[in-house]
Amino acid sequence: MNLSPRQSEILSIARAMGRVMVDDLARHFDVAVQTIRRDLGELADLGHLDRIHGGAVPRQGMVNIAYERRRKLNAGGKAAIAAAVAARIPENSSIILTLGTTTEAVAQALLHHRNLTVITNNMNVANTLCANPGCEIMVAGGALRRSDGGLVGALTAEFFAQFKVDIAVLGASALDHDGDLLDYDLAEVRVSRAILAQARATYVVADHTKLTRSAPARIASLSEVAKLVTDQPLPPDLARRCADWGCEVVVAPPVP
Repeated sequence: MNLSPRQSEILSIARAMGRVMVDDLARHFDVAVQTIRRDLGELADLGHLDRIHGGAVPRQGMVNIAYERRRKLNAGGKAAIAAAVAARIPENSSIILTLGTTTEAVAQALLHHRNLTVITNNMNVANTLCANPGCEIMVAGGALRRSDGGLVGALTAEFFAQFKVDIAVLGASALDHDGDLLDYDLAEVRVSRAILAQARATYVVADHTKLTRSAPARIASLSEVAKLVTDQPLPPDLARRCADWGCEVVVAPPVP
């Protein structure tokens, strides 16, 4: 079931505030409380929220982990993924690096590549690659998300629409067992979809912990990308789907 714009905004508010109350939402959207109760009921039925007296809270596992904790989570697996991706990016190529701690690890692994053009909406990626004199860096405009140095929103999506690159390296907050890439922020999802349309090939970087998490907003399916680079073998059903779709699954070896 696709969420309505109001339901999507309710989820965004719930993630930001930790809970939502029926009366507050009714005033915010200028609708009847019965309408909000129906929205919350549907969101609960879909597994996004848990109802509480007078409102709802995000279901456990549906709130994104704080940036510094994410950066440290499975750092070894992310380093392995980054090394495998960097080995598959030729010099003299153009790439997009999106938001995420794994794409930031990829930036670190590209410090010795030559003649790269890197386009990014991730300030951490740009700052990392400043140390590579053989890399031209182009940074998107948009609204700065202070929590992780990301640039998101309509202006960011419009910026990426001006380019056609060899490879996009795309992160996600969660990977569903049916092969859908998921995220928490609709503004970030809009940017990710714009990037998918502007890349000749897309590599998704997702360590195994992404399969244990969920998020409410769908970016795309692995059927739409060239490679999934991860750190552990996929569940058999998902591996078979990827093989049927022609999405190459690369299980990165540990970094010595």
